[in-house]
Amino acid sequence: MKKIFITLGLLLIIFIIIIINLGSRTYDDTNLDKLRTEKSIKEKSSVDHSKFPILQRKFNTPSEVTLACLTCHNNRAQEVMQSNHWNWEEPIYIKGRGIVYLGKKNAINNFCLGTEGNELACAKCHVGLGMESSETFDFKDSSKIDCMVCHDNSETYAKGKEMGGAPDPNLNLNEIAQHIGKPQRTNCGICHFFGGGGNNVKHGDLEKSLFEPTKDIDVHMAVDGMNMSCVDCHETKNHYIGGRLYSLASNNLNRIYCENCHNSTPHKEDILNKHTLKVACQTCHIPVYAKVNATKTYWDWSTAAKLKDGKPYEEFDEDGNHTYLSTKGSFKWGKNLKPDYVWFNGTANHYLMGDKIEDTTKTLVLNQLYGSYSDRRSKIVPVKTMYSKQCYDPEYLYLTLPKLFSPHPGEGAFWQDFDCLRALDVGMKEKGLPFSGKLSFIETKMSWNINHMVSSKEKSVKCIECHTRNDSRLQNLKDFYMPGRDYNTFVESAGIGVIFLSFLIVIIHGGTRVITSIKSNKKEKK
Repeated sequence: MKKIFITLGLLLIIFIIIIINLGSRTYDDTNLDKLRTEKSIKEKSSVDHSKFPILQRKFNTPSEVTLACLTCHNNRAQEVMQSNHWNWEEPIYIKGRGIVYLGKKNAINNFCLGTEGNELACAKCHVGLGMESSETFDFKDSSKIDCMVCHDNSETYAKGKEMGGAPDPNLNLNEIAQHIGKPQRTNCGICHFFGGGGNNVKHGDLEKSLFEPTKDIDVHMAVDGMNMSCVDCHETKNHYIGGRLYSLASNNLNRIYCENCHNSTPHKEDILNKHTLKVACQTCHIPVYAKVNATKTYWDWSTAAKLKDGKPYEEFDEDGNHTYLSTKGSFKWGKNLKPDYVWFNGTANHYLMGDKIEDTTKTLVLNQLYGSYSDRRSKIVPVKTMYSKQCYDPEYLYLTLPKLFSPHPGEGAFWQDFDCLRALDVGMKEKGLPFSGKLSFIETKMSWNINHMVSSKEKSVKCIECHTRNDSRLQNLKDFYMPGRDYNTFVESAGIGVIFLSFLIVIIHGGTRVITSIKSNKKEKK
């Protein structure tokens, strides 16, 4: 009997705690109308660059435009040359490795593999001019800074194809120099929407539909809504742009949070505000990505180099996406995809060039996002998972990077000569690492955080999509108990006990009042 009373007492305490928590209110009015107004107001430049005499003269080279810019903006070059947009790398701390230099300059991915040795093609997305090689490029030469790629407001600037970041030679540099201003979506998107060789190839949530999206695509950038630009969120100080790309970064610094505008209690419902402790805003508010155009989900390099009649060829799906290229292999695509979900605390590890592959029978993770339920800094975040089959050296047991591009045939570049072993030999020599002459393939995996293509609250993820035993969105996160998805005998029994106890308390309370009322009536009659 004593044990029964103790059990009932514990259940009563649990019941009281639940009632208190459900009854508490933590809602903090974020004044969304004020936010909408602030973000809808577009800053107008007070400067008309077309009036400056120095910009009236004829410009023959893009470097001449840069030097003209620096006559007024005389300290900006030093700021640019400290940024990772310029250096393609930055010093970061990786757990177990210490401080390393990591960035686009030397990182390995599972798309076009790496930029080193292929700069003539890859430097099309560099804020510099004329990079033939990252080893020989003078990163201290301010005349090589490309001001126009970020600040052109004429909507005409374009980098030349396979020109190491130099602009198209047919551009009117004077027209562009006289129409300079704050970066627009087109400035950012021309690189970030087309990374990996085409529209929406890499990220899945960054693509050309965001140049002029509707509310159904993204509530923040919608031209029929707040019409926000990239730099409204990616705020910039001294040319250091806010935000981190976790395919290239490892520490929890300079991140952008939804809470910067919406704070940590943005909902009227308390239960939703409590979710923000462990669930990132994007997890609920980006139910699908690749809403308009498909994104690449699998890349098989092992099938590359096939020729027809001695010439490279290509194949397409019904939507016009490449399913095969002789230069790159086979692909799979997806559209309106549900994200995968991982715990993430803002830190990551990375596979670096020359790292030994411990087990070639397992998928090699190129950027491991760290986090767990027990880590108080971790939240559940949505990601795009990209899988590839790429080459490694079975003798040295590390990934190998082929020489992909060269302007001339016969120099060993794979995209010109289609000789895998020679391209690997040339590519690895450029990186200062030995190559055994043997070729094998291994499956690799990368996680790309999904942060864009935000849906309205009406179209956000519904509770039942996670709290269900049938195909829960969070079915792969097994390190915590979630009501509706998981079954635990003790918890279920305790829940039934709380319900039973609640009814019992109601009955006892009601019965007591009835008995008391009857006794009071008897006394009054006497």
